[in-house]
Amino acid sequence: MSAGEVRGRREAIAGSAVATGRGDDGTTGLLYGGRIAKDDARAEAYGTIDEAVACMGVARAEVGELAAAGSLPAPIAELADTLLALQRDLFVAGSELATNPDAWDRLRDGETRVDEAMLIRLEELLRDAESRMEMPREFVVAGADRLSAALEVSRCVIRRAERRVIALDHDRLVPGAWLMPYLNRLADLLWVLARLAEQAGRGETTRLRS
Repeated sequence: MSAGEVRGRREAIAGSAVATGRGDDGTTGLLYGGRIAKDDARAEAYGTIDEAVACMGVARAEVGELAAAGSLPAPIAELADTLLALQRDLFVAGSELATNPDAWDRLRDGETRVDEAMLIRLEELLRDAESRMEMPREFVVAGADRLSAALEVSRCVIRRAERRVIALDHDRLVPGAWLMPYLNRLADLLWVLARLAEQAGRGETTRLRS
């Protein structure tokens, strides 16, 4: 039985707004049209970006739990807003990767393609955060607390996304010039934020810039 025949029998999802069945053949749609295999290198790259967004959501939820319990350290009071902004940036990165080369001319800076302004904002966050932390004097082992551990997982996923994007760039499948620097800097920032979370819990940092 072919994949098309299998999809044709799925009456149970006929009214679903989520499950279309179009991917039952192992393909997925791209922004502005076209389809690729779900194990295509491009799908692997933007899928890893999606995974990073979810991991950062875990960190943001942990911030919310700490705030609700009245135990969120003042130095990282703005961390939830920072993480949400970064998650939204990653939607831009994912859009860039999920666009067919035939439609690259339709990408818009800061909306569906990472631009220099996004990198500049990220570097400003990094500079501010780094100025408020003490550099560890020994190798860091993740797990001092749940928030810093979630930030470390997010960093590792971003590094994997970076590797996937570099591989795509070798094949000239990255539309813009700013995506790779952005991912590189974001991983740096997440490492620093993890250290800030650890140190804020011990009362060793000053407040993050709002």
